[in-house]
Amino acid sequence: MTKLTETQTIILSAGAQRPENIALPLPKGLAGAAAKMAVTKMIEHGWLQEVDANLRKREPLWRETGDGHGTTLVVTDAGLLAIGIEPVVVEAVVAIRKDAAETSAPKLPAATQPKLRTGTKQAQIIAMLQRPEGATVAEMVEATAWLAHTVRGSISGALKKRLGLPIAAEKVEGRGTVYRLIVAPT
Repeated sequence: MTKLTETQTIILSAGAQRPENIALPLPKGLAGAAAKMAVTKMIEHGWLQEVDANLRKREPLWRETGDGHGTTLVVTDAGLLAIGIEPVVVEAVVAIRKDAAETSAPKLPAATQPKLRTGTKQAQIIAMLQRPEGATVAEMVEATAWLAHTVRGSISGALKKRLGLPIAAEKVEGRGTVYRLIVAPT
């Protein structure tokens, strides 16, 4: 068994306690060339492995790869064994923590569909879109007294994104772009 330095022991021990065995951040005071040398030796021994970082989970970066991605460092099974931890034990502890987090997490109510209010300009636009002939932006501007960009923003933002209404746009000769609310066949 290889003798670990104090720095290597600290890095491996800290990584073993983190989710997914991520070895970063490194101990305070370990930076620059010293950090690179320590990590390089640990990778050579097979105690650490450089893997793609999941930026959505905000995993800490070891280095950037230049294409908008980066890598992070993970303690391997060999690294766990080097500090006297059986990898199976770590997997069991992670599973127990995950189960405990799921059972203790408060249950959030299901997302509710926003309520439509009658008599509003938005309701007017929806009614116009439900007509068989649909409506153009100019017709909706006339009915609501909104500006054209406000009507288009309402269609793409409030109606399509927030309310999830299926709205189609079609170019009609002599009329321009006509918007319609797509009604599913029953």
